[in-house]
Amino acid sequence: MVTFVCDTGIVSGFLALPRDPSRHRAIIVIHEWWGLTPWVKSQASNLAKNGYVVLALDLYHGEVTPISSQARKLKRNLSLDQAIGEMKAAFDYLVRRANVDPKRIGALGWSMGGSLALQLAMHEPRLAACVVNYGALPTKLADIEKISASTLGIFGSLDRGIPPKKVRAFEKRMNAVKKLVEIKIYDNAGHGFENPSNILKFRPKTATDAWLRTLRFLNRSI
Repeated sequence: MVTFVCDTGIVSGFLALPRDPSRHRAIIVIHEWWGLTPWVKSQASNLAKNGYVVLALDLYHGEVTPISSQARKLKRNLSLDQAIGEMKAAFDYLVRRANVDPKRIGALGWSMGGSLALQLAMHEPRLAACVVNYGALPTKLADIEKISASTLGIFGSLDRGIPPKKVRAFEKRMNAVKKLVEIKIYDNAGHGFENPSNILKFRPKTATDAWLRTLRFLNRSI
């Protein structure tokens, strides 16, 4: 774990590094409402194996839970302003690292983290790419116009919270203001289908395809 300073105090995150010590592209990884779980850390490590410096931010400051009611409470207690401030501090931390190319930094998140990755794209114009895995999407054109990062959205057709209709509306608004966006909606997949901890919703083959799609997108966008 590494720590760095934010306006609201000390922030921490799980740092995963490629073996090669030279300069690399970098990614800020943002967790689901469960917190910085071992699965999120493993995803960060997998990205590092693909040549990225990866900082998996801990927005809950050490708290992790597998219980939905507790996760809901942790999410509710996380203010948007605090999350944006800590994500921007994470971006600045990566910019300062000698092994990071400051012009080639992206963000990736799942569910709550996917929504927050888009918030970072709205508030950090230097962000090069953004991957949103079944995260809530902005609807106001004024917010969408703030997004400068190339964006990949990955969703499931059975997601009741973010149904395909909302996803396509976001895609249409992005295209209307000439933003770079790619959308993939997987059939027979619901919310959280990439995380094996979601036993009933996990779709192994679909999750593998989503991961490969993400890597291809990042490789050409950062």
